[in-house]
Amino acid sequence: MAESLTSADVECVFERPEALVDRSHHYCPGCSHGIYHRLVAEMIDEFGLLNRAVGICPVGCSVLAYDYFAVDMIEASHGRAPAVATGVKRALPDAFVFTYQGDGDLASIGMSETVHAAARGENITVFFVNNGIYGMTGGQMAPTTLPGQKTTTSPGGREVAVMGHPVDVCKLLQSLPGVAFLARVPLSAPKHLKTARKYMRKAISAQLQKKGFSLVEVLATCPVQWRMTPIAALRHVDENVTKVFEPGVFVDRLDGDSHSGADGGATRTETERQEKR
Repeated sequence: MAESLTSADVECVFERPEALVDRSHHYCPGCSHGIYHRLVAEMIDEFGLLNRAVGICPVGCSVLAYDYFAVDMIEASHGRAPAVATGVKRALPDAFVFTYQGDGDLASIGMSETVHAAARGENITVFFVNNGIYGMTGGQMAPTTLPGQKTTTSPGGREVAVMGHPVDVCKLLQSLPGVAFLARVPLSAPKHLKTARKYMRKAISAQLQKKGFSLVEVLATCPVQWRMTPIAALRHVDENVTKVFEPGVFVDRLDGDSHSGADGGATRTETERQEKR
């Protein structure tokens, strides 16, 4: 008869972050929000910010993010998370204030709030989820929808001549002196999570060092609205999305200088980083 194991016989190698509530989430199978939630929670734990953090929820798929983080959370009107975060940070300068936003919330109705918070150098951190579509409301075309991508409002595919080019948030914000750290990374494979954590540490450090506005954009999946399997969606991010939205660091002023590229692109791409390892 096999011996029964006790807690003393088992080594814990993986557990839920303290900043993440023990609750099932509402996201669709294969969605990247659950991964990014965990990464945010890990960073809150790592920096010891559990009792200082204030998060701002968006309108979109992550509208219920306040149910999942064990920190104070505020629900903002659609797109207004950076404005709410600005008020909180100015009223509570010692708090760690972050927004968690999708591309429809941040890059469409909330673009003005995003740009002006960055231009003012507001000392807040933005965790940005780019899945290239309006996931919650039916799969409409978003500012970040790829050229040729089919959505419910672009059934024949996004035509650049008619609907314009996708909005590249990192390149848009890159020129603003108030931005302290700005980076993009896909969440399409385990190897990218190490890079995501590295970028998120930088973004959080920017706020703690009072350097100004910081943002980490993740290239996420939306298998349901993309009409793909979760595996195909991950492959789509690697093979197509990263070609339009190049991963890498766009601005890093934590080391005393800006690494913004003169050509407007990322100076250190994810591919280059992987090759150096």
